[in-house]
Amino acid sequence: MTKIILITGASAGFGKAIAEKFAAAGWNCIITGRRADRLKALAEELQTQYAIKVLPLVFDVQARKEVFAALENLPEQWRNIDVLVNNAGLALGRDSFENANLDDWDTMIDTNVKGIMYVTKAVLPYMTGRKKGHIINMGSVAGKLVYKEGNGYCASKHAVDALSKAMRIDLLPYRIKVTAIHPGAAETEFSQVRFKGDALKAKQVYDGFTPLYAGDIANITFYCAGLPENICINDLVVTCTAQADAIYIQK
Repeated sequence: MTKIILITGASAGFGKAIAEKFAAAGWNCIITGRRADRLKALAEELQTQYAIKVLPLVFDVQARKEVFAALENLPEQWRNIDVLVNNAGLALGRDSFENANLDDWDTMIDTNVKGIMYVTKAVLPYMTGRKKGHIINMGSVAGKLVYKEGNGYCASKHAVDALSKAMRIDLLPYRIKVTAIHPGAAETEFSQVRFKGDALKAKQVYDGFTPLYAGDIANITFYCAGLPENICINDLVVTCTAQADAIYIQK
């Protein structure tokens, strides 16, 4: 039977690469995001290239009503979700605490924390009823170690770390796997979003070393999802060779 994966934030970066990786292996994909044009283009590309089925859903994970309206009403053939990848997330700003923008804080908490909670809560009935499923939460090395001027983002990713551990405990009776993947520096749209479109600042983040790429995280996600039923990787920190943790990078 063909497996089903649901990926949030699938219009770019890690999410897009994960969708491509699983589609290439024959998985049917539910892809979600805010940018309808990108989702439609990705859906058409995956269906054409890999002859699999794709269900694109346009909503913002911050919007609780949108999340539940979309996910509680999935067509019957899409309800046996094997893997949920909570990938949607972002960093906004890099400011000292006293100068940080309150709207940036709200957006990061609403997306990185509440978004995971809403989507998982909406999808869980499809897994608990079958006593089967795998939830993969995309965290960050910022969820393991706080760095200068990372305040709101680090707080949100520490929350992802805690939520992942809590899910793993609470969902044990349902035999549901929970994996948190915590990437280090990865060259995607991440820095462009963080620096609000400043391409020069975004590029400078990765100058002097070879970072992770979206395909690397897709491969790791696929590996975690493909392990036997009796094995669950609970927590995985992944950096490029030049990076030791959230602070130390050799350039």
